[in-house]
Amino acid sequence: MIIPDKIPYNYIAIEGNIGVGKTTLASLIAETYGAELVLEEFTENSFLEKFYYDPEQYAFPLEISFLVERFNQLQQRLGKKDLFHPFFVADYLFDKSLVFAQNNLKDDQYRLYYQLFETFYRQIETPDLIVYLHNSVPNLQTNIYKRGRPFELDIEDTYLMDIQHSYLKYFKSISNRAILLLDVTEMNFVMQDSDYYKLLNLIAQPWEKKLHVIKP
Repeated sequence: MIIPDKIPYNYIAIEGNIGVGKTTLASLIAETYGAELVLEEFTENSFLEKFYYDPEQYAFPLEISFLVERFNQLQQRLGKKDLFHPFFVADYLFDKSLVFAQNNLKDDQYRLYYQLFETFYRQIETPDLIVYLHNSVPNLQTNIYKRGRPFELDIEDTYLMDIQHSYLKYFKSISNRAILLLDVTEMNFVMQDSDYYKLLNLIAQPWEKKLHVIKP
């Protein structure tokens, strides 16, 4: 399969559930095209590991800290255009803050959180294309186990299913964004070049601003 000569977007965000391969795909695309790579710095968040062991206590500080960190990173990185890089590719979408907050926060906490999210959201550059990778929960659990982060090993299937449903619900509510939902359940774009090239050829198309559901 032929690799597309170029990607017709200035800014692509790769999204998906925990363990789906967001960072891997974003990194592969950046390497293929010499794009500017923006990776979420989640490992530096001091509340993340605490949240998995005690979500009741640490959900709110975790979500607030992630929101601020994502906002600051995107403001700094996207504000610095580099003539040597044809486009930006990030392994997260700023909107993911809202998706996870809906699952992790209590109603009163979420109402307060949403006010701050909206203030930040109005100042953030939005991607030209959102690529959402969909995979089965068993496959996600396998990937989570393989990468071996201790604080992720006890994530329950129900939590991953809730996150999955929240993403789909959120994307279905958006009508003014180009969103490409790719079902990668039967693909291995890390080990199989042909699978990676299939994804590239889909991403390289000029997608209309709506939700597109594709099973490559």
